[in-house]
Amino acid sequence: MKSGQVMVGLSGGVDSAVAAYLLKEQGYRVSGLFMVNWTEDEAGYCTSAEDFQSARSVAEELDIPLHRVDFSAEYRKRVFDLFLAGYAAGKTPNPDLLCNREVKFQPFREHALRLGADWVATGHYARVAHEADGPRLLRAVDDNKDQTYFLAAVERRHFEQVLFPLGGLSKPEVRAIAQSAGLPNHARKDSTGICFIGEREFRDFLGQYLKPEPGAIEDDSGAVIGRHQGLAFHTIGQRKGLAIGGRRGAKDAPWYVLAKDQLRNVLVVTQDTEHPLLLTTTIVTQPFHWIRRPSPLPARLTARIRHRQAMQACSLSAIDGDRLSFTFSLPQRAAVPGQYLVLYDGEECLGSGEISA
Repeated sequence: MKSGQVMVGLSGGVDSAVAAYLLKEQGYRVSGLFMVNWTEDEAGYCTSAEDFQSARSVAEELDIPLHRVDFSAEYRKRVFDLFLAGYAAGKTPNPDLLCNREVKFQPFREHALRLGADWVATGHYARVAHEADGPRLLRAVDDNKDQTYFLAAVERRHFEQVLFPLGGLSKPEVRAIAQSAGLPNHARKDSTGICFIGEREFRDFLGQYLKPEPGAIEDDSGAVIGRHQGLAFHTIGQRKGLAIGGRRGAKDAPWYVLAKDQLRNVLVVTQDTEHPLLLTTTIVTQPFHWIRRPSPLPARLTARIRHRQAMQACSLSAIDGDRLSFTFSLPQRAAVPGQYLVLYDGEECLGSGEISA
């Protein structure tokens, strides 16, 4: 039997509920902490109130204390403001990585330790190996659910005293455990999308914070074929929502966002799915954050440029301060500035860098 006090981030979902159940079964003294990260929701898209009731019912079933803490100010400053600034600058930021780096493994961890916890835990599908020279972040056994992509920007020291009880399980196994344990949320649907957006249209949400800046839509030959309402509302590789329609002389094929010309406020589109600007074998990141940097660095590594992408063979081809260039064996589609390249050596997640070019 294990010992020690563990505070589990209870979100109201089945994953964190099973994490708490498993830790209690292993002998830990378990308590839960529900984080309020978003409060500005007049239209009712945020499910925070419903999530809290679900977390409370789980805590009652498991007979564990449940704490509730408001991190919305930290979230607004350290995640949401950066999210908006990224879109305004023409990037496509990833708030999930920012949330884990800036909230879940900083204020949450610090708050839990202040309350007397020896460990903190979440329902992430990942593993952490606590070794003499420090923690190592490892991929989950179920590669389909692996969430190390979203954890790859967290400081290495913030993985100390962290447990991931679900790292060796698949989602069906977690559901089965929840049902057999009688957890009240065992059949609750997984949350999707970004917490502060909910189920609404992304462009409608973003339009509340970023003013429209209309401009021309050009095809890849330079011909004007439409109008956009703002470059911030589009991302490289996007297919839907362009409102171009059929064009005389054009193929009967969808249009894709090829580039965003910030200087001219022009959105460039193409019907060529193999256009060179949509594909690249070299990706530049800046800055790069190492969770652990092996020495020497293996010549052959793997990486992902989006969650759940199959592992892609690559190598580190250039270093310029904290600006790193990676060369891939196969061309990568839509490597979008603002998103992240996450680097792996086998099952170990080595770190991540924001894609800059």
